[in-house]
Amino acid sequence: MKGHLIVDGYNIIYAWPEFNKNRETGLDYARSKLVSILADHAALTGLKVVVVFDAHQIKGGAERTEVVDGVEVIYTQQGETADSLIERMAGSFPEDGGTVYVATSDWAEQVIIFGRGAFRLTPGELREQVRRTKEESKVHYQQSKPVDGYLENRLLEKVRSKFEQWRRGKG
Repeated sequence: MKGHLIVDGYNIIYAWPEFNKNRETGLDYARSKLVSILADHAALTGLKVVVVFDAHQIKGGAERTEVVDGVEVIYTQQGETADSLIERMAGSFPEDGGTVYVATSDWAEQVIIFGRGAFRLTPGELREQVRRTKEESKVHYQQSKPVDGYLENRLLEKVRSKFEQWRRGKG
């Protein structure tokens, strides 16, 4: 699947129930866990994933970008919200092809990204998409036993028997 997924990080953290405990103990772990989940999703879908976190209330904060496990993580600069950065990004990605999806529950942001040609995913839709992709991947990437790949286990019984006779010097 070719495309981009832009995620409003804190919006998802506050919407997904699996982050309930993490929000109370500190957001560092929740951010890390979200990026990890999205890195797996990106690897399975082929989407380029960007997660944007608000840092607009941090005095003197400059925009910071890092790549974690293939996911681009952006912290906004002082005075800029994640919403405004996401809205700008939503209009710039189609240049290099693919569909742009924006995951947020913010209604005003959804209206703007629709106008820029992007598709929206609610936090619930993103969560379901991540879950479904993970389930579908289990079918393709099941753990097999090492002996399943042995040649002797794939031979017809009469061929295997003939090889065994040769091995023992009786054939």
